[in-house]
Amino acid sequence: MPRTALLVSTALCAALLSPAAVSQAVAAADPAPTPVDRFEGEVPFASQPAEGIFTWGGDTDDPPQLALTARPDAPEGEHVLSGTYDISGYGGFTHDYAATEPGHDWSAHQGIRFWWDGQNNGKATNFEIKDGGVNGEASELWTTSFTDDFTGWKQIEIPFANFVYRTDYQPVGGIDHVLGLTQMWGYAVTLPVGVHGQFAMDDVELYGKADQSLRASVVTDSAVYPVKEGGTATVKVTVATTGAVPLDDPVTVAYASDGGTATAGKDYTPVSGTLTFPAGTASGATQTVKVRTLKDKSAENAETIPLKLTVTGAKAPAETPQVVVDAHGLPYLDSKLPIKKRVADLVKRMSPAEKAGQMTQAERGGIGTGGDIATYDLGSLLSGGGSTPTPNTAAAWAQMIDSFQLRAQATRFQIPLIYGVDAVHGHNNLAGATIMPHNIGIGATRDPQLAQKTGAVTASEVRATGVPWDFAPCLCVTRDERWGRSYESFGEDPALVQSMETMIQGLQGAANGKQLKDDDKVLATAKHFVGDGGTAYGSSTTGSYTIDQGVTTVTRQQLEAIHLATYQTAVDRGIGTVMPSYSSLDIVGDGLGPVKMHARADMINGVLKSRMGFDGFVISDWNAIDQLPGDYASHVSTSVNAGVDMMMVPYSYKDFTATLIAQVKAGTVTEKRVDDAVSRILTQKFKLGLFEKPYADTSNAAKIGSSSHRAVARQAAAESQVLLKNAGGVLPLKKNQKVYVAGSNADDLGNQTGGWTITWQGSSGTNTTGTTILQGMKNAGGNVTYSKDASAATSGYDVGVVVVGETPYAEGIGDVGNGNDLTLTPADQAAVDKVCAAMKCAVLIVSGRPQLIGDRLPKIDAVVASWLPGTEGDGVADVLYGKRSFTGQLPVTWPKSEAQLPINVGDTTYDPQFPYGWGLTTVTKAPTGGASTLKALEAAAGKARSAEKGKALVTEARLIVQQKVGQNITAAVSKPFADADHLLLTGKYAAAVKKLEEAYKAA
Repeated sequence: MPRTALLVSTALCAALLSPAAVSQAVAAADPAPTPVDRFEGEVPFASQPAEGIFTWGGDTDDPPQLALTARPDAPEGEHVLSGTYDISGYGGFTHDYAATEPGHDWSAHQGIRFWWDGQNNGKATNFEIKDGGVNGEASELWTTSFTDDFTGWKQIEIPFANFVYRTDYQPVGGIDHVLGLTQMWGYAVTLPVGVHGQFAMDDVELYGKADQSLRASVVTDSAVYPVKEGGTATVKVTVATTGAVPLDDPVTVAYASDGGTATAGKDYTPVSGTLTFPAGTASGATQTVKVRTLKDKSAENAETIPLKLTVTGAKAPAETPQVVVDAHGLPYLDSKLPIKKRVADLVKRMSPAEKAGQMTQAERGGIGTGGDIATYDLGSLLSGGGSTPTPNTAAAWAQMIDSFQLRAQATRFQIPLIYGVDAVHGHNNLAGATIMPHNIGIGATRDPQLAQKTGAVTASEVRATGVPWDFAPCLCVTRDERWGRSYESFGEDPALVQSMETMIQGLQGAANGKQLKDDDKVLATAKHFVGDGGTAYGSSTTGSYTIDQGVTTVTRQQLEAIHLATYQTAVDRGIGTVMPSYSSLDIVGDGLGPVKMHARADMINGVLKSRMGFDGFVISDWNAIDQLPGDYASHVSTSVNAGVDMMMVPYSYKDFTATLIAQVKAGTVTEKRVDDAVSRILTQKFKLGLFEKPYADTSNAAKIGSSSHRAVARQAAAESQVLLKNAGGVLPLKKNQKVYVAGSNADDLGNQTGGWTITWQGSSGTNTTGTTILQGMKNAGGNVTYSKDASAATSGYDVGVVVVGETPYAEGIGDVGNGNDLTLTPADQAAVDKVCAAMKCAVLIVSGRPQLIGDRLPKIDAVVASWLPGTEGDGVADVLYGKRSFTGQLPVTWPKSEAQLPINVGDTTYDPQFPYGWGLTTVTKAPTGGASTLKALEAAAGKARSAEKGKALVTEARLIVQQKVGQNITAAVSKPFADADHLLLTGKYAAAVKKLEEAYKAA
């Protein structure tokens, strides 16, 4: 029935029934409803800064499809907002008011209502409103939900009093933590996950009349108040109002210390009373309640004293504040004792639930205001890719994490949280941080000392935001560049990956862990154990992925030589944590077939922990145990028994802890195994100094994104550039040359930083602070003209630089065959063709993996593999203009065609476009010589007494060979050339030169 007909029917009934007539008279005193959305086309489909309705989601498939649809049964007007959805991660839509206009004032109303066309699917739909801040995307979010358990149109009325403040994806600490209603920016709807559904919505409007209990709130300055035994806690109680207006009516707050684990009269002096805020009291007025604790001589666990508040005339605090008497006098708190003794003392005191909590890691966005940290004794939190505070600043990160650590102080033993992030190329979640080249570029530098420096910069910036744990480095050995994670690898040769593991020392410091407590070091993670880089194309069963999370099929010898070798190096370097891979391992001849790594006890317990001697702890990947066969109980028991010590269960932490406790009780998981896991976790927490200093040490915050840190990233960007071709000495450029710059990646910071930058998948455009390659060329003093699509006239230039390549992606989203390939876009191809036909040209390929350019190679004078250089485009310009020489070498084989993949150094058949290890140089005095010179170098290499000397001799031989080969790269040249670089990395210098002699003869 149309809304007009409903209103007429209601009016007729009201005229006949006196109680209803009275009710209608009261309602008449309410302000008229204020329309927000009629869906008649008055609000367009648009996004900020304009007013509009827009969709969003966790990946490209998650945003719903929306339309304004004509419906004869529309509750209001003629059209409704309708849509379809099929969401695997998260998705929904938003109506934001225009950011260029003031926010709206909703404070005169009681709530918001709308019509919803019920599908009776039993699912909850979240509805949020946006309050305060500078615009709809930088506002507080206040949330509630309704359940679709009906059929047909129903008007959903939501009083503003029903909304609760969201603590995730928020301005940290809130703008004022009060639903002010005077600066509103619209609303958002989050649709249910796991349902292929449809919806329709109509007539969003404000209704009713506000009262003071809605407009006034009582808040406390904290939820937890730790205090040393004998000390006094001061609880600040504040009244705040919408629009900061004075109170119309009095507000009273009765308080009483009641309940908790502390004993009144023994542990504290009980308090009770009433605070009164009279009518006319200014918003923000504060009164205090003091709770005095009592001292005795016994050692004790932490004890809680809830301060119950009963509020009249205003909205009460969301939760009861707790005073906590700190644990004291117990051996595990004694920093002078050996860590092993502290761990043993603490473990023996813990309950099964507390142990299960330590083995659990939740996502910050899944724990609400944080109360569950104490309720479930959680041991760890993480920020997944893009899970950041708002504003995304270093101070906001530290404040957010400190607020979570404060919650842990309300637990019995006050075990601090360990907070983790994926800082895989710098503190890449933080806006303004120093973003390094991705690992593929670091591998191209062949510079272990530089790799360590990049790790040290990353650790300093991460720890300064309160984060003590980094899920890096990735020690995968990439064997097929169709893999969407290949740029996370240092290269295809395990020897190269091992040489770059100096990054672990940059992150953690000394191998014995003595520096982990320092303010510029973090716990590192070797991932993904084991074989993640060896999965076969087409073997993935995860969604639309083609290779990521698939099956690695190897012989035992291949497993040891290629994939396991990098982990022994990591263990020897003292790595603190290891993360298993999503992928499956199929060892030829063992009879097991493909087995998910999170279930492989033979590899985690047997090889990693027992044979290799790994004494840190194993952390699962994101929801990885859900991919194991069987029911959830078997997921838990299988993975824990396989040796996984902590589970990353972002939103299912309640299920995990309950299931683990039940499995221990049932005997499926032994107490001994749990104690081992908890002991390993606590050991690292003690090493990090978290028991003594749980809160953020921000003393290095000023160094985040500093010139000294960016200088390291700039050096890494420069050294990562691999010069593949340089006919006629086109590079380096000269400052007096007129340079025509084109291509999609010349002036795009997001493209050159790649995936895992600010968000999980990364994004094109300006997403953080940095310098594009184009700006770097200008900064270098170059005389450059830029035309992205090469549409500008090309006459009158000395040389062209075309910067092309990929747009950002991460993990399986980037798999070839999943919407991605290894060819340049038509626009990039057109730019290359036009510029290179008009002038001498250099093509820079900004990408996470090789691109297939063989068909255009003859027309291009110079080619540079730029990889993903990070935020410092000045580093790329340094080599383009000769401030630094090109010294980078290919960390992976560059194929001629996709049909050649996988192609790797050591293959029996090996005929690439450019071999592994290839990299021309622009040094002024390049080495010269012939066969006799190479023979002499071989002899000298056999006598080299230092690695530095041996490497220098092999490098000299390599450059001589490259000079002769030029672009005549045949299979006969490529195979020994690539083998030589592998031999160099394994310390066999004379053998490496001998292989280069073989390549020289074949040229």
